[in-house]
Amino acid sequence: MLTLCNLTKRYGAQTALDAVTLTVQPGERVALLGHNGAGKSTLMKLILGLLTPDGGRVEVAGQAPGSAVARTLTAYLPENAAFHPSLTGQEVIRHYLRLRGRDVREAEGLLEKVGLGDAARRRIGGYSKGMRQRVGLAQALIGTPRLMVLDEPTSGLDPISRRDFYALLDDLAGQGTAILLSSHALSELEARTDRIVVLSGGRMVAEGTLASLRQGAALPVIAHLVARAGLTGPLAEAFPEASAEGGRLVIACPPGDKLALLERIAARRDLIADVDVLPPSLDALYAQISGRAA
Repeated sequence: MLTLCNLTKRYGAQTALDAVTLTVQPGERVALLGHNGAGKSTLMKLILGLLTPDGGRVEVAGQAPGSAVARTLTAYLPENAAFHPSLTGQEVIRHYLRLRGRDVREAEGLLEKVGLGDAARRRIGGYSKGMRQRVGLAQALIGTPRLMVLDEPTSGLDPISRRDFYALLDDLAGQGTAILLSSHALSELEARTDRIVVLSGGRMVAEGTLASLRQGAALPVIAHLVARAGLTGPLAEAFPEASAEGGRLVIACPPGDKLALLERIAARRDLIADVDVLPPSLDALYAQISGRAA
């Protein structure tokens, strides 16, 4: 659905994107990560046809970005959606429906889908930031797009709204919509994306599934042990490499030693009330990848 091949963009002597190559398949959810200035916004503007590349090419379903076909297939949600404060949510969505040549009666269903059915006739000037963002999402859903480009889409949303938003994205991906989204809220992306792309200084410095990135990073696995009542001392003796943190014993081990550690934990279950084994988080992976790139 989306193809980038050696995509390059320069602003004078500054290279904003340097030979980025990427594909996004129908139904795939790809997270685009990077610090401010890494090239994420430039990449999205090139996909939308708002900028012209200095090298390489962009194709949306085989078509040039900004073409009539590409515009029909693509939806975009910016980080800060802005609408005229005197209009109601319903009036805004009806306006965009007219621009897309669609029936204005679809507005009620779209607003209901993003949780604004009860606020559809209220003026946007009285909406919270999260509500305005949901109006933007309703606008992006017009026509069931085949490619969604989302820039910090959960900005301003409360936890329940974030959960509902990602459930909606899951449904769209299940129907074949390709999704490219950027976010600084890395923890919420771990179970919500199929592939991760990291940009740094305009270059693509990492790409793959979360599992493959974890394997390549070789960051330690962390085990948290909680001793049975009165057995903290014996448990600490059984695991001398552990450190005490907040009433728990914390053990860090290389990924290749995880099974051996689990066998040791199972062998001392008589001392242990509870255990958690945590793989490297996406935050930790991103910190390592971006640090190496720098």
